[in-house]
Amino acid sequence: MAHDDKQRTGKQVWQRLIDGNMRFVQGLFQGRNLLDLRRTLTQGQQPEAAVLCCSDSRVPAEIIFDQSLGDLFVVRTAGLVLDPTSIGSLEYAVAHLHVPLLVIKGHEGCGAVTAAVNHPETDEGHISAIVKQIAPAAAKARATGKSGAALVEEATCHHLKYLKKALCEKSRIISEALDQERLDLVVAKYELKSGRVLLLKATFFESF
Repeated sequence: MAHDDKQRTGKQVWQRLIDGNMRFVQGLFQGRNLLDLRRTLTQGQQPEAAVLCCSDSRVPAEIIFDQSLGDLFVVRTAGLVLDPTSIGSLEYAVAHLHVPLLVIKGHEGCGAVTAAVNHPETDEGHISAIVKQIAPAAAKARATGKSGAALVEEATCHHLKYLKKALCEKSRIISEALDQERLDLVVAKYELKSGRVLLLKATFFESF
């Protein structure tokens, strides 16, 4: 979508996404002229946020935040696992598209996290590479003594915290943008039943 010449701050973009999420929760989607928008976007893209989220078919960021063509630069992998290409894709959004916000959006009932909790030693093709990356978070979660669904959600929270740390450690482009306050980073979690996106951490709050 075409945006104002004056770029919003990361916090302002996040509020826009949360407003969209509230519309999604209520089923009040914003009307858009997709034909005109499609023509406009042939000239280029100016997304306001990059989003790292799961490949799970139930959690598409554009729909959950009630956004449209050109609004979000989305990178999806099962369990939000990171590899050079997914990190590079996020770096492109930061360095070349100049997004002011990067969102790490996990979700309830993640199948990849569940697999890491229940079958950490799985050897099933390249699926094992996904499980292996989440396994340390699952191990930390087990130390809490939780079980069942509560254990999976605990592991998810540990994994999301790891992703924030890993992106800052593995990407000079992202870490420098954060240090120079050109980029804000949000960690959030989507509730499957309510449709709400809950904020867990954000650079624009001191608790980050």
